[in-house]
Amino acid sequence: MKNVILAPNPYRDRNFSTVRAAMQILREAGVQTRLCLPFEIDRSYELPRDLRFSRLDRELPNAEMVICFGGDGTILHMAKAATRKNIPILGVNIGTMGFMAELESTELGGLATIAAGNYTLDSRMMLDVTIQRDRDILFHDICLNDVAVTKGNAARIVHLNVKCDGVSAIECGGDGVIVATPTGSTAYSLSAGGPIVEPDARNILITPICAHDVASRSIVASDKRVITVSLSPNARRCAYLSVDGGKSFRLNMGDTAIIKRSHLESRLVRLKDRSFYDVINAKFKRG
Repeated sequence: MKNVILAPNPYRDRNFSTVRAAMQILREAGVQTRLCLPFEIDRSYELPRDLRFSRLDRELPNAEMVICFGGDGTILHMAKAATRKNIPILGVNIGTMGFMAELESTELGGLATIAAGNYTLDSRMMLDVTIQRDRDILFHDICLNDVAVTKGNAARIVHLNVKCDGVSAIECGGDGVIVATPTGSTAYSLSAGGPIVEPDARNILITPICAHDVASRSIVASDKRVITVSLSPNARRCAYLSVDGGKSFRLNMGDTAIIKRSHLESRLVRLKDRSFYDVINAKFKRG
């Protein structure tokens, strides 16, 4: 391991103290590092003058790994670009839950093992998301966690029709619906009442959000299914689709969101030999 991108969330890693410590550990282990921001920051935010930041698109082609410093959101921001370049991601948690992170900010000493190649990789399925109007493609993206189709800020319910392979699966009125990967099962989907699914499973989760119909329940579908979400004929004029918590795209009457398993998979770096259930117990402080 020679070239590693360090991607700190400046709003989480105050004064970049965690990434500075990581840089020192990795350099002593013989690893070259480059600093890149995982997303655009406010123009008013002043970066420290003693740190040099590179452009992510310039550094990714030569990188062997990306280390994210923040919460799961920071990893999600980085996942699309890194996955498209087939580069694995290691997460250092400075957030709250941090289900995808491998290390806590107090465990930076574990980074020294990277230089010797002492790590494994977990493959995580992703979703391919398209919004189509007749034959026109209006939107396309991939996601690691989930796709949320919601009512937006309006204080009214939205009526949605969810189909699996063209067959109606859920028709509900409520705040919306979440279509998630197993990785995303512990995120928004869990808050909406969805199940916890092992991250290496191959399923697509469909979870209504605050459904007005008490019969609406979460569905665990095969990853071979093609999920479509559209506004019901008696629905409000629009809904809003968001991928991995990003910017919303307006879904109008007649538009269809098509969601299926992507041919791309994110790869997360693992340094510890621990079960997913160890992570669940630790994060929820069970036992």
